[in-house]
Amino acid sequence: MMDHSQLCLHRCHNGLIASAYLQKGGLKTAVLERRHVLGGAAVSEEIIPGFHFSRASYLLSLLRPHIYQDLELKKHGLKVYIRDPYSFTPMLEDGVRGRPPRSLTLGADLEKTQQEIGKFSEKDAKVYPDFLSYLERLACAIHPLLDAPPVDIPGLTQGSLRKKITALGSLKPLVKSGLKLGKNIPDFYELVTAPAIKVLNRWFESEPLRATLATDSVIGANTSPNNPGSGYVLLHHVMGELEKEKGAWGYVEGGMGGVSQSIARSARSLGADIFTNRDVKQVLIGQDGSAKGIILTDGTEVHSKVVLSNATPYITFKQLTPKDALPEAFITAVDQIDYTSPVTKINVAVDKLPNFLAAPNSADGKPGPHHQCSIHLNCESMEVLEEAYREGQQGRPSSRPMIEMTIPSVLDPTLAPPGCHVVSLFIQFTPYLLEGRRAWTDEDRERFADTVFDWVEHYAPGFKNSIVGKDILTPPDLERVFGLTGGNIFHGSMSLDQLYLARPLPSVADYRSPVKGLYLCGSGSHPGGGVMGAAGWNSALKVLADFKRL
Repeated sequence: MMDHSQLCLHRCHNGLIASAYLQKGGLKTAVLERRHVLGGAAVSEEIIPGFHFSRASYLLSLLRPHIYQDLELKKHGLKVYIRDPYSFTPMLEDGVRGRPPRSLTLGADLEKTQQEIGKFSEKDAKVYPDFLSYLERLACAIHPLLDAPPVDIPGLTQGSLRKKITALGSLKPLVKSGLKLGKNIPDFYELVTAPAIKVLNRWFESEPLRATLATDSVIGANTSPNNPGSGYVLLHHVMGELEKEKGAWGYVEGGMGGVSQSIARSARSLGADIFTNRDVKQVLIGQDGSAKGIILTDGTEVHSKVVLSNATPYITFKQLTPKDALPEAFITAVDQIDYTSPVTKINVAVDKLPNFLAAPNSADGKPGPHHQCSIHLNCESMEVLEEAYREGQQGRPSSRPMIEMTIPSVLDPTLAPPGCHVVSLFIQFTPYLLEGRRAWTDEDRERFADTVFDWVEHYAPGFKNSIVGKDILTPPDLERVFGLTGGNIFHGSMSLDQLYLARPLPSVADYRSPVKGLYLCGSGSHPGGGVMGAAGWNSALKVLADFKRL
C-alpha cells in the first residue's frame, strides 16, 4: 500500500491536463499510465528502427488555446509545424495530351485556393471564402461550450433555492454561445442535425471539392455524409486553432508524443508525480461507498481522496469500478453507449518520397508543397465515399477505402533517416468484427493492408516497392493497444445522442460518477474527442469546485 497523494488519475492526455490544473488548484496529484509510454493515443513510438511514428493520433489543431498558454507548453518543448497548403486531393483519371491527372489543393492562400477550385468550378471558387466564413462563425460561437461543463440540470431543477441560484451560473456559456450565434442559430441547428451532404450541396457543385470537404464530416466516425448529424463532425474538425491561426492543423515535432511530453513536463513542474507501467486493476471503494484510491494489477494500493479516470466510460464503469458500487440501471445505460469505429490506422516506413501522378516529384527529389498536406485518396466523389461506407456496414472492409495520408517527415526531419519518410494512413471503413461476427486474423490484416497499398499505388506508382516496414492497427488493435473501446478514437461516438448533456450519459455529463469521489476526465465526456484537452480542464474545474464546497 502507498499513500502517495491526495488525488490519483488514470491514463492521459486529458489526465495529464487535469493533473496540472489540480496542482495549480492546490491538490497533490499522481498520474498512472498503463503503458510504458505517456500519452494514451497521443504518443510517439519507434516501431521500426530509425522511424518514429505518431502511432495513433497524428495531427494537432483542437488543443484549446488557453490550455496551451496556461500550461506554457511552448516553454515545455511543444513545437508544431503548421502546414500550408493543408489539403491535397489527387484524381484518378487519364492525363489529357500528356498532362498529369488533375488535383485539388487547399491552403491558407485564398487566391491560390480559389484558382485550384476554379479548375473544377468557377462558381465554387467564388463562394468558397463565404463558406469558410460561415464555418468560422459557427465554430467560434460554440467555443464557450467547449471550455465549461454542460448546464447543471440537476442543480437547476432539484434541491434548495440556494443550489438553484448557484446552478444558474452554468447557463452562462450557453447564453454566451447563443448571443454569439445570434441570427446564425438556424444555420447552426441545420449543420449539427443535417447530413453533411445537404449542407455541402447547397454551397458547391464540384464533386472533388464536396468530397474533400466531406471527409471531415466522417473522419473517425462510423457515418456517411448522407447521414443526419455528420455535419457536426465536420464542425468539430474545424473548431481548432494553432498559433492563433483558426482551423489550422499541424505536425508536432517528434510526433504526437511531443504534446503529451510537454504537458507532462508542465504538470511535473507544478509538482505532479507521473508513473508509467502502472496498470490499474480496480477503483478502491470505501465502506461509505466513495472512491478511496485504486488498486494496481500487482496488488499495490494507492490511496487518494479523489480518482479521475481518463479511460473510456465503458472501461471505467464495467472493468475498473466494482459492480456492486453502481446502480444496475446505470450499468445497463453504460452498455448502450455507442463505440462503433470504422478506422484502421497503418503506419508505414518508406525509403523514398511518394511520387504522385497528379503532382510528379521534382528532379532534385525534394518534397513539394502537396507532400505536407492531408492527402485524400479515393475522395474524388461523394459516391465513392458512400460506397466505402456501405461495404463497411456489411462487415466487409471497404474494397475502395477512404484514405487520409500524411507524411509528417517532410516538415519534421527528426522522424526518419535521411531520404526516408514515415507515412500515416488513416483508413475507413473497416468493421470491428468481420462478416459472420468473425474476429480479424493476421491474414485479414495483411489482406486489407495490401488493398490499401494497391490503392496508394494507383495514385503514386512505386509506393509499394518503397515500403520497408509497417504497423497495422484495426479497430480491435486500437482497443487492445490504447484502451480505445471498440477502437473508437473519440472514446465514444460523436453522434447527436452522445454530445453535450448526453455525453457519455445524461447522469454523468457533469463528470461526476455515481460513486462519490470518482470522476471522468477523458474524451468520452463533454466536449468529446480529438487532442483537445477540454475534458481534462472541465473535469478539474468540477473537482476543485467540489473541494471548495467541502
